[in-house]
Amino acid sequence: MATLLYRLGRASLRRRRLVVAVWLVVLVGLGFAAATLRGPTASNFTMPGTESQRALDLLADRFPAASGATGTIAVKAPAAGQLATPEGQAVVKGIVQQAATLPGVVAAVDPFQVQALSPDGRYALVQVQFATGADEVTDEQRKAYEKVGAQAAPGWQVAPGGEVLNTEPEVGSTEALGVAVAAIVLMVTFGSLVAAGMTMLNALIGVGVGMAGLFALSGAVELTSTAPILALMLGLAVGIDYSLFITSRHRQNLLDGLPPEEAVGRAVGTAGSAVLFAGATVVIALAGLAVVDIPFLTVMGLAAAGTVTVAVLVAITLQPALLGFAGRRVLPRKLRGREAVESDDTGSEDRSGFGFRWARWTTRFRLPVILAGLLGLGLLALPAQDMRLALPDAGTAPEGSAARVSNDLIREGFGPGFTGRLAVVVTADSPQATSAAVPQVTALIQRTENVLAVAPPQVDPTGRTALLGVIPKTGPTDAATETMVNDIRAQVGGIDNAEVLLTGVTAIGIDVSEKLTDALPVYLLLVVGLSILLLMLVFRSILVPVKAALGFLLTVAATFGITVAVFQQGHLAELVGLDTPGPLISFLPILLIGILFGLAMDYEVFLVSRMREDFVHGDTAQQATINGMGHGARVVTAAALIMISVFGGFVFLDDPVIKSMGFALAVGVAIDAFVVRMTIVPAVMSLLNTKAWWLPRWLDRALPNVDIEGEGLRAHLDRQPAKV
Repeated sequence: MATLLYRLGRASLRRRRLVVAVWLVVLVGLGFAAATLRGPTASNFTMPGTESQRALDLLADRFPAASGATGTIAVKAPAAGQLATPEGQAVVKGIVQQAATLPGVVAAVDPFQVQALSPDGRYALVQVQFATGADEVTDEQRKAYEKVGAQAAPGWQVAPGGEVLNTEPEVGSTEALGVAVAAIVLMVTFGSLVAAGMTMLNALIGVGVGMAGLFALSGAVELTSTAPILALMLGLAVGIDYSLFITSRHRQNLLDGLPPEEAVGRAVGTAGSAVLFAGATVVIALAGLAVVDIPFLTVMGLAAAGTVTVAVLVAITLQPALLGFAGRRVLPRKLRGREAVESDDTGSEDRSGFGFRWARWTTRFRLPVILAGLLGLGLLALPAQDMRLALPDAGTAPEGSAARVSNDLIREGFGPGFTGRLAVVVTADSPQATSAAVPQVTALIQRTENVLAVAPPQVDPTGRTALLGVIPKTGPTDAATETMVNDIRAQVGGIDNAEVLLTGVTAIGIDVSEKLTDALPVYLLLVVGLSILLLMLVFRSILVPVKAALGFLLTVAATFGITVAVFQQGHLAELVGLDTPGPLISFLPILLIGILFGLAMDYEVFLVSRMREDFVHGDTAQQATINGMGHGARVVTAAALIMISVFGGFVFLDDPVIKSMGFALAVGVAIDAFVVRMTIVPAVMSLLNTKAWWLPRWLDRALPNVDIEGEGLRAHLDRQPAKV
């Protein structure tokens, strides 16, 4: 593999104008396709096979008038009892009439007719039924809905809300701060504006191609609103990092006296091999999300995997071409005139550098370092045992947003249960069977603990399907609401001659969370097993992969603990701009595992592959560990800081889902790079000594040699010295 990539790197530099032209044509072509073929993103999270989804499908078939999106307009009068006055009734009826005439609205329910009034006569709820689902409501319809009541009399509060307000999170200028920090890290690391600019340009072109391709496909494939954000987040981070690794090795080769073409060829052959393997692990982990059989999660994983794949391809083809244009200008100005740098027998890097000093310290005090690391990460992981998962509701939306204002007004006037009402679908083969089942279902639900009220049934024109509204006493993401949903399902499961299904946004969220929780152990086992097999293939060792997998588990546990402490328990929440703590988004843990696995293996490969390289070439296991850390610490530190900066930039977005994802990924990278890979790993490698590289002979013969360290490339170059 290293020899093939070596040839690819040299060819890319020789034909650099053609390579750049091809990538620019691809970028422009996909950009045009994205502009013309882009489709809307989905804000709902459907889960085929769950009871709540079956109920929605049944409503769409038998009761289409009740299957569309719903909105709730909260109305607050200036004083208690004012709704009952002629003036108050006129204001409310005007709001109902205005809502009923909106484009796309089927009906608006008068709160006086259904008694949707607060006991003090100050609050009213106007239910609005749209003809289509929330994702099919147009921007014009949504904007018109948000303006309902805008001309209300002074002192009256009118707040349109509900699922119809779900919109795609916007990517603004805040995350550009992360990219700016990454650029500064590159300039400090390289000491050259040209090298930093080439690396950043390469990554941005890769992100542009990946995102354009993703949006071009969005007209044919339904994307959730978070999928493009995740793809952008990962594409930026790995794109910069992968280009950084290749540029760093290329610069070192230039300093060793190699001409540019040979320098870039060897850089792609060695660092490019690690990039290819690291990218493959990220792609496999993300694509592996498909095994949990959750459609929206599969699409998110494949979308992110696509941008990572483009980042790898750009790094091993476009980056060599750009480096060819830069020549020796990728070096600091004071080093450009030197043909080669004086070096000792360990290579051109100074053994007195921080990486070497840190490696000597961690290996010298290996036992205290290991124990302190395990204890510290264990303490950070403790909050994870209280982790709760749910889909986000308007109660955690940013303060001041339309959805949050409406939600707070409903809670204030009616209680939290009114913000997450449930729908019970009763259906049978005949109108008689349905009408007989409805009273039984109503009675059973009313006897269920934590149920506040059951609304009268709505019946479809055929009389075979009835829809009951259920109002819980607690909010949508409250643990008591989840218990109530399960209790209702258990209560109504034995109704004869009728099918009873529970749905609604709250029930859907509970079903999604439960299915994702059930899938989490299976996926974790898959990822850990995969990491052991892949690293066994790369490092020709058993203990090194096991150590890497255990380190990954430590990273995941500590990351979950910190994220729960901040986003669920609210500790230091103001530092990340979180208004209201709450359960973590349902798919965050499983997504975090997939992404962190790939990133953790990045740092494992870049550090430990150098340790193996030196050990194979005659160094003691102890010295090889120190050399690997000493040579790799600077680049891995820069790569981790770039990852943290890019992910951290998304923490400043208002959307709590994206905020939590960016925070968890930034924290996970920081823990894995600086605590696990650069502290615990060298200590464990020193403790294992030569046993770290033990592999049974039969297994060594059975495993294919992927040559990630470039041993085959060195042999190839030794046989053909004239090419140098």
